[in-house]
Amino acid sequence: MKSRTAIALFAALAFAASSFAADGTAVWNNHCSSCHGADGKGDTKMGKKLKIKDLTDAAYQASFTDEAAFNAVKIGVKTEAGKTVMKAIEEVTDEEINAVVVYLRTLKK
Repeated sequence: MKSRTAIALFAALAFAASSFAADGTAVWNNHCSSCHGADGKGDTKMGKKLKIKDLTDAAYQASFTDEAAFNAVKIGVKTEAGKTVMKAIEEVTDEEINAVVVYLRTLKK
């Protein structure tokens, strides 16, 4: 009987944790897709203006780490000359940033 109770409790906790986990798709849609596009190809008006790279390209995705992607969202991206080319998204948590990085990796073809 104790094992059934423990299993039920574990299942309930796992469900609750997953309910509160950050949704990378939602973060992407709310903060990233306007420039990067819903599909990650950067084929938007702003994406074309900024010459955003195609995030579905496997070779391009291999060129940066998850940590670099996290930092791009957390602190933004600047050129070597110091020009901001991507602003930080200040209203998201670290958990949400991690979730969007996971989502970003699913765009790779």
